Amino acid sequence: MNDSPGWATPGSPSDGEGAEGTQPPARPAGDQKWSAEQPPPGQWSSPGTGASDTPATPPQRPQQGAGGRSYAQTGDSRGYGTPYGGQNGTGGTGGAGGGWGTWGPPPAAKPGVIPLRPLGLGEILDGAVTTMRTHWRSVLSISLAVAVLVQVFSVLVQKYSGDRLTIEPGSQARMEDFSDTSALLTLAAYLLQLLGGLLVTAMLTMIFSRAVLGRPSTVGGAWRDARGQLLRLAGLTLLIGFGAVTVFVLLILPGVLAGSLGLGVLGGLAAAVLVTWLWIRLSLASPALMLEKATIRTALARSSKLVNGSWWRIFGITALTALITALVSAIIVYPLLAVSVALFGGGLEGLADGTALNSWGSLILTAIGSVIALTITMPIQSGVTVLLYIDQRIRREALDLELARAAGLENYGADATAPPTGG
Repeated sequence: MNDSPGWATPGSPSDGEGAEGTQPPARPAGDQKWSAEQPPPGQWSSPGTGASDTPATPPQRPQQGAGGRSYAQTGDSRGYGTPYGGQNGTGGTGGAGGGWGTWGPPPAAKPGVIPLRPLGLGEILDGAVTTMRTHWRSVLSISLAVAVLVQVFSVLVQKYSGDRLTIEPGSQARMEDFSDTSALLTLAAYLLQLLGGLLVTAMLTMIFSRAVLGRPSTVGGAWRDARGQLLRLAGLTLLIGFGAVTVFVLLILPGVLAGSLGLGVLGGLAAAVLVTWLWIRLSLASPALMLEKATIRTALARSSKLVNGSWWRIFGITALTALITALVSAIIVYPLLAVSVALFGGGLEGLADGTALNSWGSLILTAIGSVIALTITMPIQSGVTVLLYIDQRIRREALDLELARAAGLENYGADATAPPTGG
């Protein structure tokens, strides 16, 4: 059996793409959650391994459970071929026709951190946190290393720039105070943060993809799986960022040229709305690029297709995740910031003259809080994005069938009502 995790895409089922002569996996009739057309089998590949050489036909999803009820009607994604329905709590048959009885439909198969079915908000957040707890050595090692590197460099830049830009009382600021060196160091700090974010996103995407299958992960393994796509991920990130800046410039520029504040504000609001729409529309491009080994163009197209029809849902989950991570960061950073100002920054006087955060003690204590916050929040954000991508593919492309096969769940999706074979 080909046990690849099944990430590579054969094309969006909504486009009607498929290999000739192949039969897609069957979905329950009448289930509106699932696409009527499914991807052709035999084109899946695991992260870092490429496409499988031997086509393997995914198992067929059962059309009906015991008692004539479809799994779509019961919300069941059972992956085990053993009959579950038809028995009540006392061992008798439950209801006419041998229905589910008093226990209800069986739970979905869960080889890893999420059940193999469409996910709810709580399950997505729980899956991200569970992965952090279960694979904490790999997850926290990556985020902690990047957070420390970024914050050490940021502290040095802030200390140098703060000393250069401190204006003595009674004196006036001069252009010479804003040196080219300070500007270059600040730009370098932002670039380092960008590179650190890319590295965390790439490696954690691989760890979360394995956690879905219940497989262990190592930092070295995540790096081997991710390194081939790092340049493309950097290009994707820069392209999206450049596009957002371009939208703002094009929509605000008419107001600036016309000297109209109202037109400029209106253009800024329109740009914010358009950038937000594009941001959600392309939010799944990163996991698509990493897990499907796709090109930048293909990843953007895949994200757009997967988000289509679910924009508001993905926006809500993404915005809530951003709010949660911001609150976690504030709870960690602000108390340490207040302590640093009180102990090393001269208190209110330091805040008044702008020197409160220029001392080594203030910078280091604040950086410690930022390292802790980033170590916790970066995996949550990356995990939610990856699980949203997986959830959308389960809903649209029956990815749960491939994931179950890759996780080693035999007879996943087999028809429980089929007569037994053999003696």
